[in-house]
Amino acid sequence: MTNFIRPEVMTILRQWREVFYGAGVLLLGLSWIFGSLGLLYLLGFPVAIIGLVLIWVGVQRARFRTSSDGAGAVQVDEGQISYFGPLTGGVTALADLERLTLVRNLEPAHWRLDTPQQNSLLIPVNAAGSEALFDAFATLQGLQTERMLSELNATGDQPVVIWERHSLRPSHVRLH
Repeated sequence: MTNFIRPEVMTILRQWREVFYGAGVLLLGLSWIFGSLGLLYLLGFPVAIIGLVLIWVGVQRARFRTSSDGAGAVQVDEGQISYFGPLTGGVTALADLERLTLVRNLEPAHWRLDTPQQNSLLIPVNAAGSEALFDAFATLQGLQTERMLSELNATGDQPVVIWERHSLRPSHVRLH
């Protein structure tokens, strides 16, 4: 069967899929608000709010996604991040994670996961399955998602500490 959608368009549709789902839910809620009475009218408001939340989360996820043509594969399972690469690999438990760093001077950029008594785990941002890291990182207490996304899409070649469990710096010294 011939594919009628160009690969570039399919990539964009996959990257922004949650936004499209949220827009559909929002449109459904708005149609109930403006096009009906009674119970559907009342249900339209929470459905529209859910649609807005889905759009907001979808935009964040789309900004986190990169192409998945990098080396290796990432798997997140029950609080454990596994990376299987051609030259390196390893497993890190999220509960043991002490520091998350975006290393931008490597090509492509890599996530560095530091845990005590283990070697740092380096994961390319474009490894297959790396979109699962968004949900894993979101569980880290105190992680600033918007800052992580802006650093991921920023230019530069200096490593950037995205999150630390216990800061080694005095509280008056900022990361950036």
